[in-house]
Amino acid sequence: MNGPGAEAPYAFRRAVAALGSARVRPEVRLAPMPAPRRLAPYAHALEAAVTADGTEVADGRFVLLHSPQGDDNWRGEFRVVTLARADLDPELGADPLLPEVAWSWLTEALEGRGLTWLEPSGTVTRAGSYFFGGLGDRPPRSEVELRASWTPGDAEEAAGHLLAWCALLAQCAGLPPEAAGGTVAAFPRRRGPRPV
Repeated sequence: MNGPGAEAPYAFRRAVAALGSARVRPEVRLAPMPAPRRLAPYAHALEAAVTADGTEVADGRFVLLHSPQGDDNWRGEFRVVTLARADLDPELGADPLLPEVAWSWLTEALEGRGLTWLEPSGTVTRAGSYFFGGLGDRPPRSEVELRASWTPGDAEEAAGHLLAWCALLAQCAGLPPEAAGGTVAAFPRRRGPRPV
């Protein structure tokens, strides 16, 4: 289910309402998407696209799961499951510290909002594409993909977790931090023409 119906637990309906009221930065566009059905009894999913100068520079998914009986692996009743993906400059994509840096973008975004979380897990994947033959005139491409999940320390802060994830997505896209937060320097934009 994507929108919580009247039969959904009150705590879940309240968390989903908080997600809907979150005010994200203007470059980030959120839209509902079908939620996974097998991960938890209740789920709400959002997809995001980050645009800069009319070009999409990153995308991702944010899923809030709820199991009223709790889940021992989660150590709670709620779980956030996310995906953030963006193209990178090839030099940055080749940096051996990229996985650690990308993971730190997530933890710093959560810490920057004063949030608590439990049982974090995830992966950082980087991929490179080189083009040959009829495609040989294309420049090399690099992409980073961060998949992460964690248990919010307080379900009342669901909107804060969404905003932290949006900050991570903007960081992956190379956007500068918003004036009210952000502790990591922005990287160059990934997609579209490079400035001359």
